[in-house]
Amino acid sequence: MQINGKRILVTGGTGSLGQVLVRRLLSGEFGEPEKIVVFSRDEARQHAMRLRFQHLGAATDEIIFAGWTKRLAFRIGDIRDIDSVRAAVRDADIVINAAAMKQVPTCEYFPEEAHQTNVGGALNLFRAIRDLARPPEVVVGVSTDKAAKPVNVMGITKALQERVLVRANLDCPATRFVAVRYGNVIASRGSVVPLFLEQIRRGGPITITDRRMTRFLMSLDDAVNIIADAVAQALAGEILVPVAPSARMTDLARALCGTTDIPLTTTGIRPGEKLHEILISEEEVPRTCRRGPHFAIRPMLPELDLAEHPAPALDREYSSADNVVDIDALRALLAPGGRLHHGAEASDDAFL
Repeated sequence: MQINGKRILVTGGTGSLGQVLVRRLLSGEFGEPEKIVVFSRDEARQHAMRLRFQHLGAATDEIIFAGWTKRLAFRIGDIRDIDSVRAAVRDADIVINAAAMKQVPTCEYFPEEAHQTNVGGALNLFRAIRDLARPPEVVVGVSTDKAAKPVNVMGITKALQERVLVRANLDCPATRFVAVRYGNVIASRGSVVPLFLEQIRRGGPITITDRRMTRFLMSLDDAVNIIADAVAQALAGEILVPVAPSARMTDLARALCGTTDIPLTTTGIRPGEKLHEILISEEEVPRTCRRGPHFAIRPMLPELDLAEHPAPALDREYSSADNVVDIDALRALLAPGGRLHHGAEASDDAFL
């Protein structure tokens, strides 16, 4: 992702992903942006994020601190309000839409609210950009494995968000609308790891909804990396999907316990949950190719699927039930220096 001189809007930017994304944008590893605007409706989280970026905990934080004083701005607004969105996108070159309702049970009980945020928010972005004389260069929608073969409200609304953004390319040819779809971000707010860690601190028990359950796992940095690659590489209407490890939730709980013997309790599947998640459905396999280190699902609309058609990169759906890592490999992934290490910074984000 080359962002030199670019103006970047991050909707839902006070969340766990947004904070790590903004921090890395300010670090200079992708270039020097002209401005980064964090757009959200929670003034308390915006205030906490300001204070967090003022704290110098390491040498590299000097760069980040200097970057935020010059480049970082906060904007109160609601993705569900078209006027608010119009005001936010009018100066943006790159838009990363991380605003979402993402708790599966909450979305089941309040489907109209999930629709307004996850679908209505994407529609507002599309409509606001369609009316601009100088539209953004690229919009990246952050989606979820629950959008593949969706069985819950959260997945259904995210699947619709993907389709809204794909379709937006036809009416906004100057803007490249793309999406990223991935599994559990391991230390993000609301993910299972902070819950397990808190239960371990209390001495247990650790609650498992079903002992057969598997999930794809990613770190917050993995999530930022695929967003960066989507900005740089994804073609209009494509959905980038990571090559990610998956694990049994029982193994994840035991790996986090270390040598401590903590009891596990089965509570039953929550409303809307699946036993296994799917990142790419069998129907999408014929349209799936490799795009750099990731899979790319080509758009269903023929007007957008103009690239050459290589042989599919998969021969079956991409499920968390396949290629599950064993507990020793999982411990290595979670250890300091491992791909899924949930360091202090990520864990702090998870509890903001």
